[in-house]
Amino acid sequence: MVDIKKMLRNMRLNPRNIRFSDICKICDYYFGEPRQKGTSHRIYKANWIYPPLINIQNFKGKAKEYQVRQVLDAIDKLEEIQ
Repeated sequence: MVDIKKMLRNMRLNPRNIRFSDICKICDYYFGEPRQKGTSHRIYKANWIYPPLINIQNFKGKAKEYQVRQVLDAIDKLEEIQ
């Protein structure tokens, strides 16, 4: 849990330099198992946002900045609901 909070803080400070493996750990923690993970994309289902899918992509070992921001927005909405 401490690692998740630390990674989440780092994502908020610098969304450009996030490793794909780190964002996968965060998404697995908050959204559960991905619907698809066999390719360079991982797709997670999040019913509380529209559109209800979160797509993250492995680009040279890093996550794309706009996708990191989408994950952060979805986590914020989830925490707001709870």
